[in-house]
Amino acid sequence: MASMTAAPRRRFARLTAAAGLLVTVVALLLAPASPATAHAVLSSSSPAASSVVPNAPTEVVLTFTEPVRKVPDKIRVIAPDGSRADRGEPTFADSVVNIPVDTSAGNGTYLVTYRVISADSHPVSGAFTYSVGAPSEPPVDTGDDSRADPVVSNAIKAGKFVGYAGLLLLVGPALVLALLWPRRLPRTGPARLAWIGLGLVALATVTVTLLQVPYTNGGGPFDITGAGLSLVLGSTFGAAHLVRLGLLAAAAVLLRPLLAGTAGRTDLVILGVLGGAALLTWPLAGHPAASPAPAVSVVVDAVHLGSMAVWLGGLVMLAAFLLPRADERELGAILPIWSRWAALAVSALLLAGIVQALIEVATPTALVSTTYGRLVLAKVGLFALVIGVAAYSRQLVRKRVAASRPAPVRRAVWVELGVTAVVLAVTAVLVQTPPARTAGADVAGAQSGYFTTTVQSSLYSMQIEMSPAQRGNNSVHFYTYTLENQPLPVVEWKATVALPSAGIEAIDVPLLPLTDNHATGEINLPAAGEWELRVTARTTEIDQATVTATVPIR
Repeated sequence: MASMTAAPRRRFARLTAAAGLLVTVVALLLAPASPATAHAVLSSSSPAASSVVPNAPTEVVLTFTEPVRKVPDKIRVIAPDGSRADRGEPTFADSVVNIPVDTSAGNGTYLVTYRVISADSHPVSGAFTYSVGAPSEPPVDTGDDSRADPVVSNAIKAGKFVGYAGLLLLVGPALVLALLWPRRLPRTGPARLAWIGLGLVALATVTVTLLQVPYTNGGGPFDITGAGLSLVLGSTFGAAHLVRLGLLAAAAVLLRPLLAGTAGRTDLVILGVLGGAALLTWPLAGHPAASPAPAVSVVVDAVHLGSMAVWLGGLVMLAAFLLPRADERELGAILPIWSRWAALAVSALLLAGIVQALIEVATPTALVSTTYGRLVLAKVGLFALVIGVAAYSRQLVRKRVAASRPAPVRRAVWVELGVTAVVLAVTAVLVQTPPARTAGADVAGAQSGYFTTTVQSSLYSMQIEMSPAQRGNNSVHFYTYTLENQPLPVVEWKATVALPSAGIEAIDVPLLPLTDNHATGEINLPAAGEWELRVTARTTEIDQATVTATVPIR
């Protein structure tokens, strides 16, 4: 009678799993499409950061390196008196954000603060100033609470670590019980471990999704609102996590017969498909989906994650169950097979990690000059240590030491697991760190890519701007004002640059007047150093004055 009811139950389980897979596929198809982009940074603004403009602009324009999404009420323009100068909602068009501004707020220095979401789900925030007429004491945005709460950031890292740990605790027992487990040994312990792993993955997925709300808005760990949750779930990040939960639910139906030892071949195939689809949700919700080569990065990262789960999950099963419980004959059959699996998983892990690092780091310099690059180096060093221990274990297996004296192998396996636990922690931090390819990008207004100063003569004050203040082509802008900070018309402009320390004599800078008090020009600076910029402005037929500024060029 039991055998007659087992078949219908198995068919029902397969149909339920297939339905779950169908639902998740539909969710993927309906998920909001996002372009393949990188961790966005602000590339330019209008008005430019730290610039002085003669008239109040009607809008502030932010241009990012990649498309960005809106975070409600997190873009502000603060007037010199501390009031809000932005009017209405900013408009988003791919990488460009237009902020309407009230032109009646008066002269002085304005503060622009922003917080947006890049395609890889990470918030991007910053601030800069510009001045109308003449600079004044910069205002303070008293309503700006957009800075990331360190509790939230660390909690997300911890949640991702728990998710990785749960994945290996789920994959290891499922794989070993399906293909390597001796029939005489009880399956209770490994089955319990697999259910714990499934629960940890589900718990981590829900936790990270909820924490993404305050992470996006810049609030504390309990600042979770319906509107914020709707914003997260409507993104690719949220869709990927919902799909993962659906796949876990579908997999749980077929996991029970596998853990009990009654699963058929079709069950195992469906579980494999569900597992592969679930692995893709991790890269789809992070940096790989926003890399310069998203298709390659997503697949490579899924291979990297799957190889990690197979290798480390198998190690857990080896250390916790097989080595203590299996007899000499069983270990003699199991360990050579496991050794080959581990070698294949480690090879795939290493190859996938190299490809992903090349995409995300981009340049050798970024390996040592960015946090992301240094974390990659730390992970490589730890991984090399693990490989050494694994090679020692493999040597023991080849010598058949494990079958007769499993203690040396057991010790080596625990060392592997200890080091790889640190590797998982580094990985959890790594996925929350901006990739090196964007961390090193020049942000608009950064001191390394922009020079501005104000100099005075007996006739006028002059605002001088140069960008990017590096060797090669540079743009210069000159603005003249009276000593009372009113725009001062100029009849004739002349400018030269020289680098006396390198023996470079004065070079004329061709200038084009744009308004009565504003001129611009282009100049090629062939070397780094402290360049002397001399500007002569003639304001009447007889009145003129020359000002000098030292511009550091790198």
